[in-house]
Parts: sequence; C-alpha cells; structure tokens
Amino acid sequence: MKKLNNNPLEIEFIDTKEENKDVVQLLIAHGISNLDNPFKNITVKEVAKDLHIGKNKAYELFKRKDFPSINIGRSWKIMYLAYLIWKYNNKNNV
Repeated sequence: MKKLNNNPLEIEFIDTKEENKDVVQLLIAHGISNLDNPFKNITVKEVAKDLHIGKNKAYELFKRKDFPSINIGRSWKIMYLAYLIWKYNNKNNV
C-alpha cells in the first residue's frame, strides 16, 4: 500500500499484483463493505452475464464441485459473497 505524500485526500493506492495476504484481505473487506447485501443469492443468468459466458456454460459452472452453489428445486443459486470469493480465487481459471 502506498500513500502519496502530496495527496490532500489521503487516498491509498494498492498494488494488486503483490501477493500479500494483508492486501487481499483489505481488498475483500473493502469490497464487502460496499455491497448492499453480500448474502443475497444470485442466479445462473446473473453469473453468466458477469462472466460474459453463455447460459449453458454457466450451468456447467454451477454443477462443478468447486463452485459453491446450491440447487433449490429446479433453480440454481449462489450467495453473492461466496461467488465473489470464488471468482477472486479462480481469477486465472475463469
């Protein structure tokens, strides 16, 4: 994390290329604090739109063992917070 000396707004800049656990935790905490409801469930369609993939590919993703989704009746859901954490941890595999 770096602070600019002449920065009157005290903005902190984070180097996201660093593999620093403190930075990762800070980014996650900051992201969560900006969510309206991190515990809401999102749908296959919303995940497909976010990842820019088709609906069939999204269904395949929801059926994967490492994807923390649940099947409620005939619809697949994932908690938004769990999705964001999964997405961060799998950013090179998506």
